[in-house]
Amino acid sequence: QVQLVESGGGLVQAGASLRLSCAATGRTFSAYSMSWFRQAPGKEREFVAAISWGGGSTYYADSVNGRFTISRDNAKNTVYLQMNSLKLEDTAVYYCAADAVVVVPSVGQVEYWGKGTLVTVSS
Repeated sequence: QVQLVESGGGLVQAGASLRLSCAATGRTFSAYSMSWFRQAPGKEREFVAAISWGGGSTYYADSVNGRFTISRDNAKNTVYLQMNSLKLEDTAVYYCAADAVVVVPSVGQVEYWGKGTLVTVSS
């Protein structure tokens, strides 16, 4: 069983930066592609970013491309999401996700989820 624990969320002003972390335990971290999703109140959970098991390939939603960067440190069993130039519309609960098969999974394909960390962007 894989456990994912997110951290780093908080309240920031528009234009600020945050770095989210996701620590994984219980399985071989490097065997999983890792991704971040987010869910705003009243909206569906949506894909944000993904990184392949080896870290060689990254993928981003158009809404965050150029502002967010996903990375992973397999030695530390940790994946990160660096968020720059935050906008009001980035406000959401951010979820870390792991999947052993699909690099860019749909919500239904994700094998393991973290419990989420809240990011609130204010003006």
